[in-house]
Amino acid sequence: MNLHEALRAVENLRAADRPAAAVAAVTRRLLRPPRLREVLRGSWLGHPLHPLVITVPIGAWVCASVLDARAGNEEAARRLTGIGLAAAPPTVLLGLADYDRLERRQQRVGVVHAIANTTALACFTASYAARLKEAHSEGKLLSLLGLAALGVGGALGGHLAYAQGAGVFRWQRPAEDGNVYPFEARRPIRQDR
Repeated sequence: MNLHEALRAVENLRAADRPAAAVAAVTRRLLRPPRLREVLRGSWLGHPLHPLVITVPIGAWVCASVLDARAGNEEAARRLTGIGLAAAPPTVLLGLADYDRLERRQQRVGVVHAIANTTALACFTASYAARLKEAHSEGKLLSLLGLAALGVGGALGGHLAYAQGAGVFRWQRPAEDGNVYPFEARRPIRQDR
């Protein structure tokens, strides 16, 4: 089985249906005001916000691990790990804002994506705690484990966006010349609930 087949297999993971439905229900309750959901989904920008904001924790955590490669950078690596942790809650919120709009197969991938990223977040939280105690080797190892989990989550997120088209062409309108984006001709725009 190649990586693409493994990612596609998650689409058929029926065991994810119950947690996926629970996450969607909680999200609908938390983000009940329609205007709030619209803002968090990126309607004002023309595309979802989650892919933009996720670059902050990913960038911080990758940079921390790069700094870990050389002694003497422990304080900077700890700070970057903390920046990634601080950026994680808004990133999660923006991901959740898109979640209940997904189709069943997309929600399955989305819930496994969330599990992988929650695992990464736990690793980086433990890394930060270890770094605070000056257990730098432990902090470095936990960061590497976090990056591995983040890679799995990122692969699933990429599959969700690019292979499954989640959030694609949700807010766009035809151009002034009347042309539509090629994808729109094949798949109608889903309206906000």
